[in-house]
Amino acid sequence: MNKEITIKESQPGILKVLAHFFSYIFHPLFIPLYAISFLVFFHPSYFAGFTPYEKYRVLLTTVLNTVFFPAFAVLLMKGLGFIKSIFLVTPQDRIGPYLSSMIFYFWAAWVFFKMDPQLALILPSFMTGVFLTTVVGLLSNIYFKISMHAMGMGGLLGLFLIIMTYNTMLMTWPLCIALLVTGLVCTSRLIVSNHTQKEIYWGLFFGIVCQLAAAIFIL
Repeated sequence: MNKEITIKESQPGILKVLAHFFSYIFHPLFIPLYAISFLVFFHPSYFAGFTPYEKYRVLLTTVLNTVFFPAFAVLLMKGLGFIKSIFLVTPQDRIGPYLSSMIFYFWAAWVFFKMDPQLALILPSFMTGVFLTTVVGLLSNIYFKISMHAMGMGGLLGLFLIIMTYNTMLMTWPLCIALLVTGLVCTSRLIVSNHTQKEIYWGLFFGIVCQLAAAIFIL
């Protein structure tokens, strides 16, 4: 442990600043929004023919259920003293946010199932994968503090792999960019958090596997 602390403290200041930057920009709360924004605005076929109003309605649903409500729940738990820090440093602090996020993610998946019969199944499939990842995160939290950032990036990679597998879009550059960002985010967590490599790798693994599992049953 002392060796790990020494390695972290020996990093240059600018590297720590960049690590914090990537950790905030690619916070797990934002990953579903980024992923669904990609599907809505960049995928050539999933939302072809949808009006701008319909597209932004999907984004509004995503923001409310994956960003606003989970973040509000964490702030409420902090205000009521249920958690010690909004940064969820300890496994105990993560239990409540995991449970609340599971509810919101499940609801988002259900809303996407029922919102529009023309809506591509990739949306409820992705949100179901996010829900499953949160369940795995809660269960893993009993044994070790798995990286939420890594699970989020694993979910994004899983989505891109699914799109590539179904051959609905040329994914060479999007997948390359996602791999690059995943490397930056996971490295950043090793620099500025107390996560171990094991917690990072397992987070990536579960994020990808849960997306693939959801796609097998839904798509």
